[in-house]
Amino acid sequence: MLDEAAPRLGLRANIPQFLLLILVNAFVGGMVGIERSILPELAQKEFGLAERTAILLFIAVFGVTKAAANYFAGRLGDRWGRKPVLVAGWIVAAPVPFLLMWAPNWGWVIVTNVFLGVSQGLTWSTAVIMKIDLAGPRNRGLAMGLNEFAGYLSVAIAAWATGYIAARHGLRPEPFYLGVVFLVFGLLLSAFVVKETKGHASHEAATRNSPTEALSNGAIFKLATWKDRNLSSATQAGFVNNLNDGLAWGLFPIIFAAAGLGLDAIGVLAGLYPAVWGISQLVTGGLSDRWGRKWLIASGMWVQSAGILAIALWWSYAGFATGAVLLGVGTAMVYPTLIASIGDVAHPSWRASAVGVYRLWRDLGYAAGAIIAGVVADLFGLGNAALVIAVLTFLSGIFVAIRMSETHPR
Repeated sequence: MLDEAAPRLGLRANIPQFLLLILVNAFVGGMVGIERSILPELAQKEFGLAERTAILLFIAVFGVTKAAANYFAGRLGDRWGRKPVLVAGWIVAAPVPFLLMWAPNWGWVIVTNVFLGVSQGLTWSTAVIMKIDLAGPRNRGLAMGLNEFAGYLSVAIAAWATGYIAARHGLRPEPFYLGVVFLVFGLLLSAFVVKETKGHASHEAATRNSPTEALSNGAIFKLATWKDRNLSSATQAGFVNNLNDGLAWGLFPIIFAAAGLGLDAIGVLAGLYPAVWGISQLVTGGLSDRWGRKWLIASGMWVQSAGILAIALWWSYAGFATGAVLLGVGTAMVYPTLIASIGDVAHPSWRASAVGVYRLWRDLGYAAGAIIAGVVADLFGLGNAALVIAVLTFLSGIFVAIRMSETHPR
């Protein structure tokens, strides 16, 4: 007989904390959104950078540091609890908006993205893990859809807002005042209002029919990276998905500017993709609970590929907007579904560590996308860089279709 005082699983049973964590994740998304539309323009106009590889280095640094922080966030969350890791992530973020306002050269912007990457890894990963803890197995896809909706809608709003402010007041410092607001509210809520959720994961583990699986960190890493067909399929799709996001973050604003668009239009387009992505996840996360995970992931990668192709081949505002919408819809099909599939497969006793490994590889995709897109753009042009990424994305969907099995039967 279960202890009546034990934590209850499910969205309805935990709605106050769940909604609070959604708000916290919105502030997390806003912190990265302040860079999305104007940093490539800042590199060219204020610091005189011309080579795309050098400009996109800030995304590569962000991706590597966020990937490492994701991994350690999962391990530390299993060992020490979720809340301390969440608060630590906000403390690391403290210098970010101020460095962006006053960085004297591009090297300082790179340093800023080390802080931002570590912070995003600790805060976003922990918010994901805490929502998985609260939701339980039945509504895991819906929970991830709501989480990613909040985070990426906030990315979109911040991207649009910074572009709007920059067009009227200049590239610095006014656009980055938003970061100070996100920082203050995110830290205060996390430190004083958010509650620990590790007990929910322990309770779920105790109620499972399967025994607790004691696995080392090395064994979990191998399972999520290559040994388990489902975990590793999700990991590679996550890697390619964020390779696309690295392209969208770093190269798309340069493509839009090369087509003659101004900061206002670039801000709108930079915000359109994560806005569609965020809002669509309100639907796709829940659909994965009803339809299953595998084919949403595979087809989502193919829709993303079509969106990138539209931007690569149709150089007009209409083409860019069409591509951004397709990329957003495809990413929404994939993003919450991948995290839910990890939650389906991993045992609650080592689930946070498995999520950490998945997010380690996924966010290394930022670095890969920045490097591949930058090198190909410098050698063969902006459009060809996008074409290469589109092909890789299409192949990723084929990999999922062949190797992965359904993790959440309807």
